[in-house]
Amino acid sequence: MLPKPKTILLLLFIVLLLLLIPFIAMQFTNEVNWSLMDFVMAGVLLLGTSLVIEFVLRKVKSTKHRLLISGIILLLLFLLWAELAVGIFGSPIAGN
Repeated sequence: MLPKPKTILLLLFIVLLLLLIPFIAMQFTNEVNWSLMDFVMAGVLLLGTSLVIEFVLRKVKSTKHRLLISGIILLLLFLLWAELAVGIFGSPIAGN
């Protein structure tokens, strides 16, 4: 069962706002240098993560389990993001 269209639009809006941060930073400094693919990957990761967490919040009844599962999902997001950015594990998907 998919989330309501209003929920999807809200999550999409939040993801776009988050992606504005590096976009605006790129206008003022050379320290942030994202390509179109960086923005696409970040958008996919953020939107996918938010949709999965929204699904967990709707389906899991126990607050303790919601927090645990959501925390694990966020940990996986951060590990994948770090691997894509700097290659902390040295896998073939590393961005270095």
